[in-house]
Amino acid sequence: MRSWSSLLFIGLISTVSFVACDNAVASKEVLALNAFKEAIYEDPFQVLSNWNSMDSDPCEWNGVFCNPARDHVIKLNISRSSLKGFLAPELGRITYLEELILHGNKLIGTIPKELGALKSLKVLDLGMNRLSGPIPPEIGNSTQLIRINLQSNGLTGRLPPDLGNLKYLQELRLDRNKLQGPVPADSSSDFTTTMRGMYASNANLTGFCRSSQLKVADFSYNFFVGSIPKCLGYLPRSSFQGNCLKIKDLKQRSSVQCAGASPARGHPVINPKHRSADYLSKHQGASKPTWLLALEIVTGTMIGSLFLVALLTAFQRLNNKSSIIIPWKKSASEKENLTLYIDSEMLKDVRKYSRQELEVACEDFSNIIGSSPDSVVYKGTVKGGPEIAVISLCIKEENWTGYLELYFQREVADLTRLNHENIGKLLGYCRESTPFTRMLVFEYASNGTLSEHLHYGEGCQLSWTRRMNIVIGIARGLKYLHAEVEPPFTISDLNSGAVYLTEDFAPKLVDFESWKTILERSERNSGSVGSQGAGCVLRNSIEARPLDTLGNIYAFGVLLLEIVSGRTPYYKDKGYLVDWAKGYLENPEEMPSLVDPELKHFRDEDLKVICEVINLCINSDPTRRPGMQELCGILESRIDTSITSELKASSLAWAELALSS
Repeated sequence: MRSWSSLLFIGLISTVSFVACDNAVASKEVLALNAFKEAIYEDPFQVLSNWNSMDSDPCEWNGVFCNPARDHVIKLNISRSSLKGFLAPELGRITYLEELILHGNKLIGTIPKELGALKSLKVLDLGMNRLSGPIPPEIGNSTQLIRINLQSNGLTGRLPPDLGNLKYLQELRLDRNKLQGPVPADSSSDFTTTMRGMYASNANLTGFCRSSQLKVADFSYNFFVGSIPKCLGYLPRSSFQGNCLKIKDLKQRSSVQCAGASPARGHPVINPKHRSADYLSKHQGASKPTWLLALEIVTGTMIGSLFLVALLTAFQRLNNKSSIIIPWKKSASEKENLTLYIDSEMLKDVRKYSRQELEVACEDFSNIIGSSPDSVVYKGTVKGGPEIAVISLCIKEENWTGYLELYFQREVADLTRLNHENIGKLLGYCRESTPFTRMLVFEYASNGTLSEHLHYGEGCQLSWTRRMNIVIGIARGLKYLHAEVEPPFTISDLNSGAVYLTEDFAPKLVDFESWKTILERSERNSGSVGSQGAGCVLRNSIEARPLDTLGNIYAFGVLLLEIVSGRTPYYKDKGYLVDWAKGYLENPEEMPSLVDPELKHFRDEDLKVICEVINLCINSDPTRRPGMQELCGILESRIDTSITSELKASSLAWAELALSS
């Protein structure tokens, strides 16, 4: 009896254990979520704080949703949380995932092709991030997809025709990227909109002509070429604006912007095997004179010689390029290396300073004017030249990789092309091996940062008119970066610390946080290269600088609020400045409560305009935020920055004017 009781007890325990195990989320899904968290290196709102890697049940984690049985993750929704990091390929292992929504973060890197393994996926929303690279064709394998949103990223390459496999797709948003080539649809056939229902049944159709359920699609503001496919003629015309299409009645990019766009179709190539019998008989049947045959031989020999010389020259130039050998994931033999060929042509027009020259200019690097965990900023004066600000990267030589070198060069090249009175000018760079040195040299703005004046006891120097001039100067600088430079450029971390003031308080935007950009992009690429022997990574294959114009516009709104109120963007005891200000921004009678107590007077008309622009910039729907061209126009046309306007506002301005002159 005792033995039977023991067996019964063991059986019950086994059953309970089996049920408990059966209800638990699959371990591979938990591991995939943990991999996603590990790929996030900045979580300012602590959204992932309760993601415990030791917890086998993620169903209570922020943003994670499970099915009723709690044995599978079916939804991951973490939007507008300012997450910085990469998309982990392991997300493709969450087999039953139906919705992946990571809209409005700051994710960088590429879209993993592994997402194509998600056969149950219905919603893929990665819009409003900083993703780059091509759209993986494998996404076409997720055949249950209903909605795709990849808008406002930096995606490049051609649109894969494989997306036409998504027969249930109803919504596709690809606007505001850098996609090229034609829209993959059978535009050559003479289709009409009324026949659209027949497309899906035609097995020979390619691309979106097969997507019979597609109701909403936005291809605007890319670099698509060719014409609008007739099978997509039912879409609003605005869905195709801002491209390089051959359409006269629709706003497209300029010919200069479209110069590098991929052609819609290449020239046809005739296969010799397909030539007609008449052609072959005409060209093979006739015999050639001896003198003509000799001429052909001589000509062929000369062409062959020239080709050989060109080949040898190209090979020699490749060998002459400096290269860096860095160890990679070691195999059993530990002999595999990755070779990175550094392109010396990239910086040929940029001034290169010697370390000794900068050391003398910066008084043995003793004149420190700023620092961060990533860099130190020195002030100096070049002999016979201008005052300079020198940013030196804080990194050990053994941690400097070939990828970092490529990104350093690309950052220098990007910054050098900027030329505007409200943008800090990069004068050159320094790159030396002994001692290890990587530095950027900017022109120096003698009045320090806007942050110092607003928050560290010097706000009295910033009269209302002076603040308005600073606001308009910043707006002009951002308009230049966003709309007048090609490709556009954004400030990595736009705040009052990134605004430097000249002797006459003219603002200059300086991207001193560019080191973080370099490190972020390098980390992404250094983790994505295989270890199959030596390879050559050219600069064109390196991920482009992140572009976040809408993020800059939001930050500009916060910066305006900071300038007007004299408050920092965040107080530990009071929270975020935007949250504090919302009640005042929407009520004209309360707007004066926003103004810095240091200011004895201000213009009500100016304050109303500033509050209007702030509200536009911090709109919770990023797609409704105007561009800097519009915002700058509002400020320039409706704010009076003349001294007389301030004198009219208050007799006390005479005293303030005397103090600030």
